[in-house]
Amino acid sequence: MSESRGVYYEEAVRGHQPPDPLTLCIVATAALLTWLIGPWAVAGFGALAFAGYWRAWRAGLRRSRCWLRDTRLVLLYVAVIAGAGVVAAMW
Repeated sequence: MSESRGVYYEEAVRGHQPPDPLTLCIVATAALLTWLIGPWAVAGFGALAFAGYWRAWRAGLRRSRCWLRDTRLVLLYVAVIAGAGVVAAMW
């Protein structure tokens, strides 16, 4: 194995260590922040997701691994989430 892949990758390949479910940690942290901060967190995460997908779409991404698949649908989805967060926060 090359040195650039690191020890953790090599152990996972050999079966000594299961893959790290980092996505679950990220989702749990996002849920905690949303619970603590409220609608502003929803608006912020939605805006962050929109900015990331917008940048990816401009770079040529047309199919996402998100369950909506089409990047334009994902952009609409996260824009609605961000808008709902702003409306809820202003309410």
